[in-house]
Amino acid sequence: MTVLDFQRIGLDDDPPRLIDYQWAWDEQRRIHADVAAGRRDGTVLLLEHQSVYTAGRRTLAHERPFDGTPVIDVDRGGKITWHGPGQLVGYPIIRLPAGVYVVDYVRRLEEALIRLVRGYGLLARRVAGRSGVWLPAEARRPERKLVAIGIRYAHGATLHGFALNVL
Repeated sequence: MTVLDFQRIGLDDDPPRLIDYQWAWDEQRRIHADVAAGRRDGTVLLLEHQSVYTAGRRTLAHERPFDGTPVIDVDRGGKITWHGPGQLVGYPIIRLPAGVYVVDYVRRLEEALIRLVRGYGLLARRVAGRSGVWLPAEARRPERKLVAIGIRYAHGATLHGFALNVL
């Protein structure tokens, strides 16, 4: 059985403390080096960020905001993602078992998050050809992304993770 160390950062403070993205990214990379080298068990960081955009490798120049919110270029795939108050962010830093490919891992993560939010009465699902977890379209509203997922796999372990829009 694989042991996971869940670290709730700032969530148990009163009021909950918003975490600087750069600090969290540095912490991810530090933990990732240890997990990849086999010096520590897999770790899941759970936190809520100060308002920030992260720009994945496919982000185009015109997609960057100009409202003064910080934008940090990161080493994951995908495009631009907002993080901030009202969003639970999880960074699972784990070694993937033999035979589990990154796309399999993303689908398993999606399924776990779908089951989680269904427990709260939300009819979340996948959308073909798109990553993440989605709420279905309604009479006057299109499909809405409830959970963004962006993963990097390097040196045998994962980085980055998911952002669940709570509010």
